[in-house]
Amino acid sequence: VQLQAFGGGLVQAGDSLRLSCAASGGTFSWYTVGWFRQTPGKEREFVAGTKVSAGSTYYADSVKGRFTISRDSAKTTVYLQMTTLNPEDTAVYYCGAGRRVIVSNSRSPRAYDYWGQGTLVTVSS
Repeated sequence: VQLQAFGGGLVQAGDSLRLSCAASGGTFSWYTVGWFRQTPGKEREFVAGTKVSAGSTYYADSVKGRFTISRDSAKTTVYLQMTTLNPEDTAVYYCGAGRRVIVSNSRSPRAYDYWGQGTLVTVSS
């Protein structure tokens, strides 16, 4: 499966933005899809994830209550709805997919086998 992430942009603090992660060459039916973000000089940080077949979701504490991960009925796109954005959310956001993701490794980027190209989110104060 190939992934394409898009939807980033420049917004002001307090604004909302929705990112999309689209699958090609297959669906996300049997995958766990995670959103991560990365800033220069830092490691890729877990944001949110979903086990698509089960519909289960999980979030980093820093975004819980502000971000929502979901997927479409065709299981070809996973979304990250971001609200109440603040400058600390500024990063390149990546989506990853993996079939061997389990609870214990779900927040590690190493658990995900496929990655999109990243989309930049910039939040101005």
